[in-house]
Amino acid sequence: MKTILTGLRANSVFTIGNYLGALLPMVRLAKEHSGDYHVNLFVPDLHSLISEVDGGDLQANIMQSIKFYIAAGLPLNDNVHVYRQSRVPAHSELCWILNCVATMGEMNRMTQYKEKSEGKASVNVGIFDYPVLMAGDILLYSAEYIPVGEDQFQHIELARNLATRFNNRYGEVFTVPVSTAEQVKFMGVADGIRIRDLLNPEKKMSKSTKAENSKIMLDDTPEKAAKKIMSATTDSLGKIKFDMFNQPGVSNLLQIEALVSGVPLQDVVSTWAGETKYGDLKKKVASSVSGMLSEFQVRIEKSTEEQVYELLEKGEEYANRVANAKLLEVQKAVGLR
Repeated sequence: MKTILTGLRANSVFTIGNYLGALLPMVRLAKEHSGDYHVNLFVPDLHSLISEVDGGDLQANIMQSIKFYIAAGLPLNDNVHVYRQSRVPAHSELCWILNCVATMGEMNRMTQYKEKSEGKASVNVGIFDYPVLMAGDILLYSAEYIPVGEDQFQHIELARNLATRFNNRYGEVFTVPVSTAEQVKFMGVADGIRIRDLLNPEKKMSKSTKAENSKIMLDDTPEKAAKKIMSATTDSLGKIKFDMFNQPGVSNLLQIEALVSGVPLQDVVSTWAGETKYGDLKKKVASSVSGMLSEFQVRIEKSTEEQVYELLEKGEEYANRVANAKLLEVQKAVGLR
């Protein structure tokens, strides 16, 4: 069986951008394909360490993030595997081996590194190197499909390049993930989903942004989320049109409305074509987001820690078995075994 794999860092509560852009698409794919694919939905807690986190907070966030998966409707069958990255040591060892295959040139070109290090006197090595760990996360499980936002497409290409380079050097060990174009087609979206910052729609919505009104968190009250939508940046053009280049703020609201309501984006765009009142659009999006959060938070309350630990025990047994077998192949190929 082929494998679909993705993960979301548990360094804080998820934003609505994480939910709409990564979690919901993964849940939909799991529902559609878990009869024919292994579906790996893991918590990349090692990746969380590139940001300063409190140990107690990290553990609480890990538990909460898994409850988010469950509340989002993740099917809990034998082909769906939920696990913590740090509980599978093979991730760390494969990262080191792939570091010896990656080049400084390609790592320096990583856009995420440039963005995360911009304006800082120094950054930790993990910020520079985490795309290699991400490649290991993927290649250990022979994953072909990795549903991610468009900001991670470059990292998928890195994983493809490292797998190909390793195979050319040591023999056919790794399954090469499909191209980003095929990833997008498989996900069933016209392009990678990227929910924008509500105050600065030129950037993606981020958990780490300090401005509270720039992001909607999944634990925001419905009323608080509605107020954030109503204060979102638009423009002075006075027309409602989907144009991410010239009208990113308005386009972001249209995209959020489509994803939250489950209506095709083109249908939402057509509904608002010719309208000029941004306030009316904001009210509609605020209502949709508030309703979604209300229902989601009720489902969160129904998830139990016992349910989470049962999922993790099963998922981590599976993940270690698969990852250790692939790591042994790699170790033999490079001469470590």
